[in-house]
Amino acid sequence: MSGDLPTIETDIPARLDRLPWSRFHLLVIVALGVTWVLDGLEVTIVGAIGPLLQRPETLGLGTAQVGLMASLYVAGAVIGALGFGWLTDRVGRRPVFYATLLLYLAGVLASACAWGPASFGLFRLVTGLGIGGEYAAINSAIDELIPARLRGRIDLLVNGSFWLGAALGAAATPLLLDPTRLPLDLGWRLGFGIGGALGLSILVLRRYVPESPRWLLTHGRADEAETIVAGIERRVAQATGQPLARAEGRLRVRPRRRFGFRPIFAAMLGTHRARSLLALVLMIAQAFLFNAVFFTYGLVLTRFYGIADQRIGLYLLPLALGNFLGPLLLGPFFDRIGRRRMIAGTFLVSALLLAATAALFATGALSAISQTAAWIAIFFFASAAASSAYLTASEIFPLETRALAIAVFYALGTLIGGSTAPWLFGRLIATGAATPLALGYGGAALLLLVAAFTEWRLGIDAENKALEDIAAPLSAA
Repeated sequence: MSGDLPTIETDIPARLDRLPWSRFHLLVIVALGVTWVLDGLEVTIVGAIGPLLQRPETLGLGTAQVGLMASLYVAGAVIGALGFGWLTDRVGRRPVFYATLLLYLAGVLASACAWGPASFGLFRLVTGLGIGGEYAAINSAIDELIPARLRGRIDLLVNGSFWLGAALGAAATPLLLDPTRLPLDLGWRLGFGIGGALGLSILVLRRYVPESPRWLLTHGRADEAETIVAGIERRVAQATGQPLARAEGRLRVRPRRRFGFRPIFAAMLGTHRARSLLALVLMIAQAFLFNAVFFTYGLVLTRFYGIADQRIGLYLLPLALGNFLGPLLLGPFFDRIGRRRMIAGTFLVSALLLAATAALFATGALSAISQTAAWIAIFFFASAAASSAYLTASEIFPLETRALAIAVFYALGTLIGGSTAPWLFGRLIATGAATPLALGYGGAALLLLVAAFTEWRLGIDAENKALEDIAAPLSAA
């Protein structure tokens, strides 16, 4: 560490955690949580238009190229997460979540103008850079502004809002891909415009989201932190019409102007190495499953069940809604029953249901409808499990490393599990045989089982605890 500043004693974390739910908190999750809506929209549209993009009158992609385009998007997200994760801990949460949203907008609008495989791949890479950068900045800011007693359910809900975007994409694709309404080479381009329009509208809302007071404290900007928290308290008190409860607990920090990589990685690979292993395993398992299924589901429906391109969205819509209901309905139990039990349980149930579905698929016992029903059951639990992986990575490490930790484990999990899955499953689908694809699903089920076991052994009981109690800041005095 370098640039030592005078020690600060503060009650700001306790004051933030004792706040009642208010319109301020709702504004935070809407303005910041749109990241996952945009990501869900991207993944669903690309998955649905995969077969269409293979036609010569569009981009003329091969089956393996469809998977490659998805992998480039994911690879961009990995690079963006690492670069912007480092910046988020260094310059603050607020500047980064503006920059990453602008980068996303540039990529998605350029994707709509792609003229061939090379340009489309490049623009998907740029879009991924923006989305990946959002993950670190947004998860950090949300965790540091939401009261501890609500952090679990809110984090799951925000991460689960990915599926609202997926539902929007699924609902739009039957209209966008219907050749009787729009030319084939125009409808899919308009699909990307939806994401651009959403992103532009959110730029306005983000101006009302403040910098994280916790980040300001550790960087010696206590006066700014106090001003922001006092303003939040006034807004909350006015909105609720009730006096605020007294804050209990104080924290002493020795701020630094900047934190070098040595203490950060010493914490992640030394003091908290078991937590690092836990976060990595959870991220790999969820990334492999979701990227394997959703980037290629349109290909599965057309290749194995003969579903027309323009009807793919009709199957993705109920699946997306089921995925959103999982974190929504199960989220409160992560605060009541506890992190360890719920995270391990959701990964375990997902694994068992996926293994059973893979066996039925291999024997040809499923139709397009029953296959979709099986996925709805699986992902009701798997979406809550996946959201809990992000929750875990964001709350079990010291404040000064939070954004970089999210970025590192998202990047590693996505690089190992996510970026390879679309390409691998694209190749399995290209064989035209059910057995290889079923074995791929079986491998995903095994990864989920490993994640459930790891959580049970190494999981942290973080429910209802202040972030500073889960992991003391590196600057704690």
